[in-house]
Amino acid sequence: MTRDDEFRSWAQQHRQGLVRTATLLTAGDTHTAQDVVQNALTKLYLAWPRVRAADDRQAYVRRALVNAFTDEMRSRGRRREDLRGELPDGAVSLGATDPDTLLLYDALRELPDRMRATVVLRYFHDLDVRETARALRCTQGTVKSQTARAIDKLRARLGPLLRDGTPAPPDPHRPDPQHRTHPTPALVAAPAPRSVA
Repeated sequence: MTRDDEFRSWAQQHRQGLVRTATLLTAGDTHTAQDVVQNALTKLYLAWPRVRAADDRQAYVRRALVNAFTDEMRSRGRRREDLRGELPDGAVSLGATDPDTLLLYDALRELPDRMRATVVLRYFHDLDVRETARALRCTQGTVKSQTARAIDKLRARLGPLLRDGTPAPPDPHRPDPQHRTHPTPALVAAPAPRSVA
């Protein structure tokens, strides 16, 4: 099997999971999520020998996805600057119709990008503090403080939709929950939007 064939096979197997994570990172913006995944896959392809040889391939891939998300948010922030007096008409399709999922995306959208990434990694991927810090390239103390602040904001926004201390409903597309030390957003296991392949 050639390098290209190997990467193509891996990408086809893992793309849906990457899109699910990117959709949460972008708070339901499926178009941006697709861009983030495409950029991450491009970087992973270029670094495929290192990815393939990594001791923890999943950690490498998560870091690439978070980096692609961060880069996309920075570039979108620059492009958002608009000196016109009126905003143009336009709609953003979230690709989801479930009210609880839309509410989750609204709540996630109110978090700063880095804080949102912390929540997604801690509760969607069930990473511990050390693994989250490694993916975000920050200190464990930063992860703890970002998580605590995010949970406070989500609790204020989502209210009864948060289950204090109760694990999220099982999601067949992810592994069993690991250790959690904060209240769990019950909707973190929200299904991927139907419009996403």
